[in-house]
Amino acid sequence: MTAAPIPGPPAPPPAIELRGVVKDFAVGLRGVKLRAVDGLSLRVEAGRIYGLLGPNGSGKSTTIKLVLGLLAPTAGECAVFGVPAGRVEARVAVGYLPESPYFYRHLTGRELVRFYARICGLGGGSLAARVTEVIEWVGLTGAADRRVGTYSKGMLQRIGLAQALVHDPRLVILDEPTAGVDPLGAAAMAELILRLKAQGKTILITSHLLAQMEEICDQVAILDRGRLILEGAVGELVGRADRQAFVVDRLSPDELTELRLWLATRGRTIESVEPPRSRLDRIFLERVGRGAGADGERGA
Repeated sequence: MTAAPIPGPPAPPPAIELRGVVKDFAVGLRGVKLRAVDGLSLRVEAGRIYGLLGPNGSGKSTTIKLVLGLLAPTAGECAVFGVPAGRVEARVAVGYLPESPYFYRHLTGRELVRFYARICGLGGGSLAARVTEVIEWVGLTGAADRRVGTYSKGMLQRIGLAQALVHDPRLVILDEPTAGVDPLGAAAMAELILRLKAQGKTILITSHLLAQMEEICDQVAILDRGRLILEGAVGELVGRADRQAFVVDRLSPDELTELRLWLATRGRTIESVEPPRSRLDRIFLERVGRGAGADGERGA
């Protein structure tokens, strides 16, 4: 009699899982219901960069608040690493940078991060070292003892990322982390996000910078009016399996005609002929980014 196979260890839970989540808000004195999230199911595996896309009012911010446990779903379930999102065990696993963070302007960057570290329960002899570590990690060592009120928008986003990371969360949620930031700052933030992934962290990010999301995200979901309208791996969504593109040295008219005839004999056609384009953000970074200073002095 063949022995039954020994079952392996259970698969780890996803970093985020939403199952049939609905969120309604009462509007006005008559209690009319506004449905911000409508039957949303998502699964974000650990160690991924997951982009949450959609127009304003699509339900992205409400979804983030549900994951953070700041809102309770009207229906459905939301879990973080297998723990219901409203429980303390789920919250301590999450670091959060809101779209427009409000920080005490009279504090220095170091004091600000220390303040949030204490809120997260950090203390003792390791507190100062951890604060210094995350400030250095986001590239603000040179500005750590300046008042937050003197920081540029990009520097505020980076000190905000430092406070989100100070307690070493497994999941980092970034709501429009590059909103209002110049291309140098956006590139610096993208690099930090990729470094977080390399450390094994999971990142849930919303942004209207679709070109940047295409570069850094493993997977994206597109919401509209609270509903999921598209989800998948970035490479699968933006690629065209039925097309191929080639970049060659410029052909003469005769050579181009010869190539068209050669393709025609094989049942193929050239759909368009155009010079290769370089993306504007890359041109800007190539020309301007070389002179960027350290520690955020150019507002990165």
